[in-house]
This record gives sequence, C-alpha cells and structure tokens, in this order.
Amino acid sequence: MKISIIGSGYVGLTTGICLAELGHEIIFMDNNKEKIEVLKKLEIPIYEPGLKELLIKNKDRIKFVFDIKEAVSDVIFLCLPTPPNNNGEADINSIIQVSIELAKIIKDKKTIVVKSTVPVGTCEKIKQIFGNRANVVSNPEFLREGYAVYDFMNPDRIVIGVDNDEAKRIMKNVYEKLKEKIIFMDIKSAEMTKYAANAFLALKISFINEIANLCEKTGANIKNVKVGIGSDNRIGMSFLNAGIGWGGSCFPKDTLALIKIGEKNGVEMKIVKAAIDVNIKQREMFSKKILNYYKDKAKIAILGLAFKPNTDDMRDAPSIDIINFLLSRNFEIKAYDPKALKNAKQIFGEKIYYASDIYDALKDSDGLVLLTEWDEFKNIDWNIARKIMNKKIIFDGRNFLKPPKDFEYYGIGLPKE
Repeated sequence: MKISIIGSGYVGLTTGICLAELGHEIIFMDNNKEKIEVLKKLEIPIYEPGLKELLIKNKDRIKFVFDIKEAVSDVIFLCLPTPPNNNGEADINSIIQVSIELAKIIKDKKTIVVKSTVPVGTCEKIKQIFGNRANVVSNPEFLREGYAVYDFMNPDRIVIGVDNDEAKRIMKNVYEKLKEKIIFMDIKSAEMTKYAANAFLALKISFINEIANLCEKTGANIKNVKVGIGSDNRIGMSFLNAGIGWGGSCFPKDTLALIKIGEKNGVEMKIVKAAIDVNIKQREMFSKKILNYYKDKAKIAILGLAFKPNTDDMRDAPSIDIINFLLSRNFEIKAYDPKALKNAKQIFGEKIYYASDIYDALKDSDGLVLLTEWDEFKNIDWNIARKIMNKKIIFDGRNFLKPPKDFEYYGIGLPKE
C-alpha cells in the first residue's frame, strides 16, 4: 500500500519507517524544511536504536516531502504533537489544522488514521471536517522510547478504533503482517485506551516509589519488596523499579490531559492526581537527600541526563529539576550522558560543565549522582574512580550501581548498611 505520514517526529518516523519494513510505500511530510532535508540524507534527527539502519534498508520505499499536496495517499497517518496547554489540556490544534488542509485537497475517499494521542471525541471532530470523504480511524501508539522499533515489530497489541467495515478492512491490510495482534474496538474506546494505559503505568511507578520511601524509614529493602509483590502474576515485575520517578514526552502530558478529560466530564481523577504529586515529590526528596548530606555547596558528577536510557529525550526529565535544585544551592555540576548532551545544552546553557566521558565527570568530584541507568554505567572502573574522585560518595537515583564496599552509597528505598 501507499501510506502517507504527516508529522515526522518520534512517533511519525518510527511508524513510517517500520511500515516500510512491512513492505508499504511511505511518503513522509513535515512542515520543518530543515528536518526534511536531514531525512533526505538518510540521517535521523532523534536517537532511537535501530531506526537509522531500518531507514537505510528501506530507502527505496520511502520519500520525504515538504508540501502537503504531495503527501496524499489512500491511507494518511496523522502523527502530530499534542502538547499540553497552560491548563494541562491536550492541544489538538495542529491535528485540526492539518485535517482542514487535507480536506481542501482530497477529492475522493481516504482513510485518515489518528496516531497521535488525543482526547476522547477528537476523531469525531475530524470526521466532521472530512464529511463522507474519509474514514477516520483511531490507532494510538504504545512505543517505548529506546525500544520503539522492537515494540512496533513485536507489539503486545495493536489497538484500532473504527466505525465501519471498510475502515476495518483497510487497517487489516495496513497491518497484514501483524494482524494477529490487532484489537478492534469503537473509536472513543481506542482514544481512551491510550490515556488509560499510560496513566496506569505512571501509577505503578509512583506507587513503588512511595513504598520505597516507606522502606527507607522502616529498614525494609525495596528490592526485596519488588520481588515479593512482582512475583504475583496479577502485579508483575515491570514498572516496579524504585527511583526518581517518570518523565519524558508521554506520561507527564497524558496524565495531565486525562485529569482534564475527567474535569470536562464531571469525574475527578483522584488516583492520577496523586501519582503526579508523588512523582514531583520524588525528585524533591532525592534532591534534598543530596543537599542534607553536603550541607553546603559541592562539586557533583551527574551521570545520565535523558529521562530514560537509550534515548536523547530530555522532555520533563527528572535530571532537569534535580540539577536546577542543586545549582540554586551553589553546587557545581559536571554532567555526562551518552546521547543527551546536545539537548542538555539547550536547557542548561553554560550553567554546568559537559563532560566528555564518565571519568571526565568524576574527576575531582565530591560525589557521583546517577540519574539515568545507561548500560555504559554498569562498567565503571571503580579503581579509576577511587583515584580521581575527591570523595567516594554515591547517590544512585535508580538503584543501578554496584560500587565497592569502601564507597558510601545511598539509593532509593534501601536500608543503611
């Protein structure tokens, strides 16, 4: 099939390139001309493992355009941003505007697939724009940054909201090679499923962090508690790693948007609000733990800036709040991340030192603070660290490191040794 992807950001690129891998012809369209030129050179403007290799492999089936008139196919995926407004509500203006533009161009019936995360009822608004010239489908994405290619090609499920048999048939053809994973449902339920899934995962992280904080006070060990509860197949091990909380492009905006959807419909989302509150306090708690130890300014090595490993994404990363807290208390920051330094410079400017590697960050530091659990950090040479650090102190925001006994170690939810 020939498929158009409107919006060449994280979701759009992953979706389109993976659909090309499934054998479809793909036309990417984006209103950022600079991005389109970069993509034409087979370069990827984001870091996502395996995505560039897949683009190069399928380059003969992929085209990049700047003009929306060149991006009209029988199936058109809308992969546009829905950032939060000032009040936390999802901003769907870009999707509505693009729909209006497309409605002026298309002459015969098309299938419009809404891949973006949108409030319940958005597809209904888009249907009104196109009238009888389009099947409008909800097909929310469930891709984990850092594992997006794998998740697309090996999905737990593909949720598709349709309201007629023709749209159902077309979407079966789009996902022909993955059709056994498709779950068809009504459109509003598909829109809600995305928010419900992300909110539930956010709740799970906030819950384990709250239990971890209680473990610290009582002397229990959160790692043991995780095994104890996660072995129950009704609960499971995933998203039960205690730490400094969640960030990124999805959980923060989607939990806020879900609260707003609730308010509009007279339903108070109390549990979701509590999860957000716990998440914010978790960053504060960790920051204050560092401050309380040093009492005064210190030179700190920060390892990890991205909100999670295997991505360069720093949107709402816990590292931002923690570093800003320490800077406000006159701490000197030396930071290193394998992929996120470029994005970090746009946030912190000249306020911090950007280290070239782990040991550049550790040199002459009064302590190590780990904020992102990159695999690279598993292999720290502690003999070198011991020699170049001023003080052998570690604050591990992810319970990830295993330093020698002569290092003073502080994790999350762990008893004092």
